[in-house]
Amino acid sequence: MRIGPYQIAHRTVLAPMAGVTDKPFRVLCKRLGAGLCVSEMTTSDARFWNTAKSRHRMDHEGEPAPISVQIAGTVPEIMAEAARHNVEHGAQIIDINMGCPAKKVCNAWAGSALMRDEALVGRILDAVVRAVDVPVTLKIRTGWDHDQRNALSIARIAQEAGVQALAVHGRTRDQQYTGRAEYDTIAAVKAELRIPVLANGDIDSPLKAAQVLAYTGCDAVMVGRAAQGRPWIFREIAHYLAHGILLPEPSLREVRDRLMGHLEHLHAFYGEPSGVRIARKHLGWYAKDRPENAAFRAVVNRADTAEAQLRLTRDYFDALIAGVPPELPAAA
Repeated sequence: MRIGPYQIAHRTVLAPMAGVTDKPFRVLCKRLGAGLCVSEMTTSDARFWNTAKSRHRMDHEGEPAPISVQIAGTVPEIMAEAARHNVEHGAQIIDINMGCPAKKVCNAWAGSALMRDEALVGRILDAVVRAVDVPVTLKIRTGWDHDQRNALSIARIAQEAGVQALAVHGRTRDQQYTGRAEYDTIAAVKAELRIPVLANGDIDSPLKAAQVLAYTGCDAVMVGRAAQGRPWIFREIAHYLAHGILLPEPSLREVRDRLMGHLEHLHAFYGEPSGVRIARKHLGWYAKDRPENAAFRAVVNRADTAEAQLRLTRDYFDALIAGVPPELPAAA
């Protein structure tokens, strides 16, 4: 799959997820086979660009190319300026968010709420494409609700505006993340467009990725929630698509080492207090479905230093590797 000048090596893309796809996670997923990783949603409102949150979201130092940055907003001129600002700070692809279902985003008529105003969609896309000399991509849903499913119409507008790739989540906004993603709409969009189309929604295994690609004819799959605590899913999908063979699950030793490296990167990137706090959700995802995971999370979530968090995590996984019950202290 090619997006502008960038040849995407693998047909697997990390979906943008607020509070999840920060630089430490994107770097890890790229190392484990993701062909492209899209950043957390960044605001188009310049008043917030100098906050600690925005500075972290716009930090791409040392990140493997191509660097895709998602922006969100409702005013074409402001979105265009946000695109220029992010390109100046390292973005090599600008992705526009018209898929977020969060109430606070949609109440401001951003995210998937924009799909309700096709004329505004066209103005935003035109403004952003004209503003920058890097590829512009777009992420949408199938529509606002069951009675307002207009993904195909939005897709045509996007292609006409010069958008160079489109990701479609197979749910309407009112579905949020419930129910099953449907792929008929995505297949119809792919059949209509000349630009690359990425299928998103419920892709949680190599077999599912292959099935969705075959059914929709899409150029790549976009993986979101299934990568939380399982960043190696990208190499598993890439290997299966290339060779038709399933890779074995990573060993506990590899999981431990990947997790420890992830924690250390989070601590270094955010600083100790914030890094320790942000790491807790990732620890929960990595430990999910492992022995005594609830007790481990209860203990490790009380750790308030990087040293304690790392020690408790290593001790827990070392016990699993040794095949003995983890010794979990009453307090961290």
